[in-house]
Amino acid sequence: MNNFFLEKIINKKLNNNKYKNDYSPNGLQVEGKPEIKRIITGVTACQNLLNIAVKYYADAIIVHHGYFWKNQEKKVLGMYKNRLKTLLSNDINLYSWHLPLDLHPKIGNNTQLGKLLNISIYDYISPYIPIGKFKKKHTAKSLIKTIKKKLKRKPFHYGYTGPKYIKNVAWCTGKGQNFFNQVINSNIDAYLTGEVSEETIHIAEENNIHFFSLGHHATEKSGIYLLGQWLSKQDKDLDIKFIDIYNPI
Repeated sequence: MNNFFLEKIINKKLNNNKYKNDYSPNGLQVEGKPEIKRIITGVTACQNLLNIAVKYYADAIIVHHGYFWKNQEKKVLGMYKNRLKTLLSNDINLYSWHLPLDLHPKIGNNTQLGKLLNISIYDYISPYIPIGKFKKKHTAKSLIKTIKKKLKRKPFHYGYTGPKYIKNVAWCTGKGQNFFNQVINSNIDAYLTGEVSEETIHIAEENNIHFFSLGHHATEKSGIYLLGQWLSKQDKDLDIKFIDIYNPI
């Protein structure tokens, strides 16, 4: 498959035109060889993932977290030099889709986290924050057990002032703790996201809401994995392999 055609069909699948103001550019970020057969997918374009792609003789890497973020220094030094050198010297294409993979209504990270935890979405507080209900009420203890089983990691929980039972929840994968203030008046029992900040604890305690940090990496594996699955159905000649680089956050 041609490298620019690959970008085109994924842009269409993920409704990329809706996300002009994303935090990093979506699509083809680093151009490599024109014809693509072997593809490595993963959450973040870290050096470990790049090294695996080189060993696999990959023609392309597709990730959720790529390069050229708005808050990133506009210099190619240190690890960024090493990463770009690895890509360019091996003629590997790098593709990245951020918000399009978080917010897609079917394969997006938010939708998939809700599905994984058996939450029925009934509304959105914002495009970034679904709100829904568990089919059965949870206690904090039972929800921790469920998350641990489904995501293979124990979540951080704070909820000493939260209700005994958890039914209504809002969530945002990744670095969604920054949206916590937006959900406190939405009649929820708990808020679930990937990371936690110092001020998160005070928001939870003073608003009587359970807070769960499930892991940024852990909550954002589904989208990129399912994108690879979808892509393999579009072209049977593509050899696509998802690599899960361990990250405890």
